[in-house]
Amino acid sequence: MTVSIKDVALKAGVSVATVSRVLGSGPVSDALRARVEEAVAATGYRPNLSARRLRSQHSQTIGLIVSDIRNPFFTAVSRAVEDAAFQAGMRVILCNTDENPDREAMYLRLMQEERVTGLIFAPTRTTLGRLDRAGLDFPVVLIDRSGPSGLYDSVVLDNQQAAAALVGHLHAQGYRRIAGLFGNTSTTAVERHGGYHAAMIEHGLTPDARFVPPYAEAAEAEVAGWLADGSSVVRPDAVMVSNSLLLMGVVKAARKHGLSIPGDLALAGFDNEAWTELVGPGLTVIEQPVHEIGCAAMNLLFERLDVPDRPTRKVVLSGTCVVRGSTAPWEASRV
Repeated sequence: MTVSIKDVALKAGVSVATVSRVLGSGPVSDALRARVEEAVAATGYRPNLSARRLRSQHSQTIGLIVSDIRNPFFTAVSRAVEDAAFQAGMRVILCNTDENPDREAMYLRLMQEERVTGLIFAPTRTTLGRLDRAGLDFPVVLIDRSGPSGLYDSVVLDNQQAAAALVGHLHAQGYRRIAGLFGNTSTTAVERHGGYHAAMIEHGLTPDARFVPPYAEAAEAEVAGWLADGSSVVRPDAVMVSNSLLLMGVVKAARKHGLSIPGDLALAGFDNEAWTELVGPGLTVIEQPVHEIGCAAMNLLFERLDVPDRPTRKVVLSGTCVVRGSTAPWEASRV
């Protein structure tokens, strides 16, 4: 038998309005709150969330739309967002888009239908270009992606500086033919390419950038093309990669074709995942403050809910270069 709010009120000996105030965190005395909570536990009452949504402007739910939950970066950020939401008494709806603008549009409609309190979003460049026309009625905080100036709060890594740091490190280690491998769907990859390109020019080197879908399989195929018999591509002696999935694809290709790292190919990339320490001599990577990114996004969202008309904020965080054996000095790596 379905237990109603009236049954809870009868059990506690209070009015239905009092039960509603307790369930909605309204003003009641500690004694009354305790009586109602005991009655809720005794009757097994569960609130009708659908009906509550119809009576309120939002659902006390945070939407989180990420581009690829297989990417450990987004896994870690999602955990930080969920932890912060839980502490605030809110739930999280997590959606994965695979960098597909059609799926992004579908999930944006879902967030509207669910009447989410706010949204944390890592959109593709395609969706980002039309996001300001989406007519969303909840606040949006962008993560890992930079949006049009002044439209949305955002939390990003200093991508240009981080990519330039990797190029500078490779140059200092004696590498000169440094290829760059970047995803082709996000503003993050564009910014990292910008840092790579500027640093290559600064060091008097010729940029050699390739853009592929941001997945391991695409990186593996690209590197295999460099190594194919009769290929006219001059093989680089080092590669800088813009995300951890592409990094994994380069490692797979190197193993498949019998290349040693760094003896045949030095390698550096982004995201200090556990596996990057275990591959060969360990991979040199930029470590992102992933937990801080998720928490900062939630803080920006709460600030926006408290002061809807405040100016937009862009939080730019710094990464840390973790140097390992995959970028050993050029001469030493060939001994």
